Amino acid sequence: MKKMNKYIKYTGVACVMMGSLTFHSCSIDVDPQDRIHESAVWADPSTAELYIDGLYAEFKRFQFGQFPDLGYDNAMDALADIMKFTSNTPGNGTVNMLVSNANYFSPASVGLNYWSSGYTRIRRINEAISGLKNKSILSDDDKTKYEAEARFIRAYTYFWLAKIHGSVIIFENLEQYSNKDNPRSSEEDVYDFIIGDLNFAAENLPRTHLDGRATKGAAYALLSRVALHAGSIAKYDRNQYNTDPLTGISQNRANEYFTEAANAALKVVELANEGLYDLDANFASIFTNKRTKEAIFRVDFVAPSVTHQYDLGYAPPKDAPGSTLVYGVPTAELADEFEMANGTKFDWDNPDHAANPYTGREPRFYATILYNGAVWKGRTLNTTPGDVDEGFIQFGSLGDPKRTVTGYYARKFLDPSNTTFVQNRSTQSWIELRYAEVLLNLAEAKAQLNEFPSAGSYLSELRTKRGLNSISFSNIDQAMTAIEHERIVELAFEGHRFWDLRRWRKAHVVLNGVKFTGHRVTPQGTGFNYEVVPADAVDRSFTGKLYYLPIPEGEIQRNEALTPIQGW
Repeated sequence: MKKMNKYIKYTGVACVMMGSLTFHSCSIDVDPQDRIHESAVWADPSTAELYIDGLYAEFKRFQFGQFPDLGYDNAMDALADIMKFTSNTPGNGTVNMLVSNANYFSPASVGLNYWSSGYTRIRRINEAISGLKNKSILSDDDKTKYEAEARFIRAYTYFWLAKIHGSVIIFENLEQYSNKDNPRSSEEDVYDFIIGDLNFAAENLPRTHLDGRATKGAAYALLSRVALHAGSIAKYDRNQYNTDPLTGISQNRANEYFTEAANAALKVVELANEGLYDLDANFASIFTNKRTKEAIFRVDFVAPSVTHQYDLGYAPPKDAPGSTLVYGVPTAELADEFEMANGTKFDWDNPDHAANPYTGREPRFYATILYNGAVWKGRTLNTTPGDVDEGFIQFGSLGDPKRTVTGYYARKFLDPSNTTFVQNRSTQSWIELRYAEVLLNLAEAKAQLNEFPSAGSYLSELRTKRGLNSISFSNIDQAMTAIEHERIVELAFEGHRFWDLRRWRKAHVVLNGVKFTGHRVTPQGTGFNYEVVPADAVDRSFTGKLYYLPIPEGEIQRNEALTPIQGW
C-alpha cells in the first residue's frame, strides 16, 4: 500500500494584528492546504489505515538482524558467536570494536542506542490511539482493529527498549506527555505492560490480513517471544548483575511467564492446525519464497521502489566482482554446530568427519553456510588462501577485506536467482515472526515448566521436518542443551542468538575472554587440510554489567525524574 507522504499537524494558524506597536494574536480554525488535519485522518477509514500503515516502518529498523545505530544486516548475530564481521575499521567494523571492549558501552556512548527513536515511535503510536478514541467517527469495530495494530507495534517497540535497558519509562497515553519529567518503571512492570498490549492485540486482530499487516497469529507469536524472555530473566537473573531496584524480575513469577509463553504459542499451533501456518519441507526456500507458510509476520519488498541490499552485503565476491561488501561471515563455531544428516553430532575428532567435514551434514547446514567446495550460482567456491578474490584472508590484515576471514560465507537469505543485485538490489522478505521459532518457544516454555515429554515432542516436530531424528530428554539441563542447539542452527542470522545468551544470562561466559574462530582450508595431497585459526584479533569482552545497558546521558539531563541505571 502507498505510504502516507503528508504529515499530521493540528495547530491553529497564528495571525498577528499590528497597531500602535501592540501585537494581538488570534487562532484561526482553518485546515491547512498542504497537510492532512487530524480530524480528517480519523474520520476516513482510508487515511486512518494509511496512518497505521506508516507505524509499521518500525519493523524495518531491525530487518535482517540490523540494529538502528549500527546500520548493517546481521549486526545482532555479529555481537554473538555465530557471525564475524570482516572489517576492523570504524563504521563497517564498529561491531568488532563493541565485542572486543566492554568499555565502549557508556552513558555517553551507549553502543546500542534505540532510546530516542523508540520513544519517538511510541509517541506517534499513542497519538494514533488517542485519535482513534477521541476524534474518530469510525465504527467501533474499526477503532478496535486499528488500536490492536497500534498496540502490537507499541509492544514490539517497548520490547526492544526492555531488552536493552530493562527498566524504562512507560507512556500509556498522551496525558503523560504534559509532564516533561517521567520516571522509569520496574522491569517487571514494563514486561507486564508489553504483555497487556499483546493480549489486547491478539484478542482483537483478524486471523488473516490481505496486505500483510498484523494478525492474531502474529500477536500470539510475539507474545510467546516476550513472555519467554521475561520468564528467562525471572529465572536466571536473580539480581546478580545489577543493584538497581527497578531491574530484574521476581523469581516467583518465572513459571507465570513461561505459562503465558506456552499458552500463546499453543494459540499459534491451533491456527496452524487450521491451515494458516506450517513448517516448510524445503528449508532453503523459506527465505526467498514469499508464499511460505512459515511466515507469520514479515516485511515484504517489491522492486523497483521498495528494495534492500542484503545480497550486496553478504554474497561471495565473485557474485559481483569488485562490488560485494561481505560485511560478515559465519564462524567456525556455527559451522560445527550443525549435525550430521543422521542426527549425530559433528566431531573433528572423528576421522571420517575431519576428512570430509562438509559431506553428509544436515540440510540446514547447506542452506545456511557456503564453504570450500560448495556449488553456488554455477561455480564451485574456492575459499583457500590461494584464491585472492574469494579465498580466506586473516582478519586484521586488511581494514576492509571484503572476503571471508573464517573460510565461510553466509548462504541463508541470499537469493540464488538474483544476478543483478548491484544494479537492481534485492526483494526477498524479512520474516520477523516464523512458525519454527514459535515451536522452539513452546518447547522451551514447556521444558521450563518441567513438561519434558511435551517439550520433546515439539522440538522433534521441528527436527523431523528438517530431516533429522526425533529426540527426548528427562531433565531441564538436557532440555536446554537441546533447545539451545536447535535455536542456533534453526534461527542463525535471524537476530536471536545475542538476545538468547543475554536472557539466559550466559553472555558473560560465552562471549567473554575468548576468540571465535574460522577454518583455514589449504590443499593437502588429494584433499584438504583444515586449520582452526582465530577470527578475532583480541579476546571478546562481555561483563555482567552489560545485561542492562545505560540510558543515554542526554536523556538523563533532559528528564529530571529519570535516574540512571545503577552501575552506570
